[in-house]
Amino acid sequence: MKAVPQVSVAQAAAMVKDGDTLLQGGFGMTGNPVHLMHALAETATKNLTFIGNNVGEPGLGGGRLLRNGQISKMIGSFFTSNPDAVKAAQSGTVAYELLPQGTLAEAIRAGGAGIGGFYTPTAAGTLITQGLETKVLDGVEQVFVKSIRGNVAFIRAWKADTAGNLVYRMTEQNFNRAMATAADLVIAEVEEIVPVGSLEPSSIHTPGCFVDYLVQATLTPEDLGSSVSVSAAKRVDEPRLNMARRALAELRPGDVVNLGIGIPTLVADLIEPEHGIILHTENGMLGVGPAPSDGGGAMDYPVNAGKIPVTALPGSSYFDSTDSFGMIRGRHVDVAIMGGLEVDEAANLANWAVPGKPLLGVGGAMDLARGAKRLIITMTHTNPDGTSKLVPACTLPLTASGVVDLVITDLAVFGFEEGQLTLLELMPGATLAEVRAKTSAQFQERVTELHL
Repeated sequence: MKAVPQVSVAQAAAMVKDGDTLLQGGFGMTGNPVHLMHALAETATKNLTFIGNNVGEPGLGGGRLLRNGQISKMIGSFFTSNPDAVKAAQSGTVAYELLPQGTLAEAIRAGGAGIGGFYTPTAAGTLITQGLETKVLDGVEQVFVKSIRGNVAFIRAWKADTAGNLVYRMTEQNFNRAMATAADLVIAEVEEIVPVGSLEPSSIHTPGCFVDYLVQATLTPEDLGSSVSVSAAKRVDEPRLNMARRALAELRPGDVVNLGIGIPTLVADLIEPEHGIILHTENGMLGVGPAPSDGGGAMDYPVNAGKIPVTALPGSSYFDSTDSFGMIRGRHVDVAIMGGLEVDEAANLANWAVPGKPLLGVGGAMDLARGAKRLIITMTHTNPDGTSKLVPACTLPLTASGVVDLVITDLAVFGFEEGQLTLLELMPGATLAEVRAKTSAQFQERVTELHL
């Protein structure tokens, strides 16, 4: 079998030309070809179009290219974690295009498969799809998304054999697998290169026909940025815990559940093995367990979508971002629990953008809001200024229309009975008068007092 050439990081970086479109694998800083990106940052190459889930943390990976002024346009799903990206977008020095995470993954997969584009219900009717072609298919409005290909893809795998076959480690498949198919020149940075025949054929994730060059580079904890270890910074108070407990009560044994950031993450801390809940994380894992108790980080464990190291329960599985969002859009996720900024009387959700801040981070929210069989929103009842988050009609940019099934706030639980917003329960310590006074939306009342 023909060997794939092995080159240095400097030789690989020299293959990227001015004006190229560069695909970069990784999620957060895991599965990130950081050595290739840093080598590219040492070159004079400029005017790059960067495509990835995010641009990387400041000074790491694509974040270093951005700081150097080598990127002229960035396309991805979540740029708000990098202040340099926010500043560049706001100032207009770097053009940008925001795509929902699942749409981004599918567009790359389509590009690698020779498909010109596809229709998706994700983000239909929202700000980020304005002006795009739409069709109503089977009664559902869907948006046409053009496929994505690059001139060069930098990806990261755990092992390669000399024929270029690749194996990824745990949740590090993420965007790497699709990107390995979707560029004219694919360069894989790997931890270890073994002789051909050393890898079990059934364990290979990316066949060698997709890979043009191999680079061996050893990963260190410093390469992982904020993914390196478990974060202890989690805001926990009794009202938030009450919301998490009430959300947990909605889950049933065998449910596949995706938890958003913020209050929903507290639900994971309450889940016990006897609950039989199967947690899904959109960066590529089913069967997410608790945070490691030994203080280990992403060098030793998989990470979740919040870039936090987690453990794998018996029966867990790993997959890439395209499969993960296929599960979501294909309605194989039973429940999504997400935070909210506004929910209105028509079950519309706004939870990804606020006035005065750049529209730079949507992540997987739109995919989950549309694709999960049941959507539960946990949020404080009011904003810091006392205004209601339950409103007659959303004024913030929509995440999705008509998708919310249940709202749990620190004061009450609301459902949508016969299409009407309905007060179902009062949270501990709340009164009906207080809920009426602090809710601007009109609602029906079928109230019980909740004891957690």
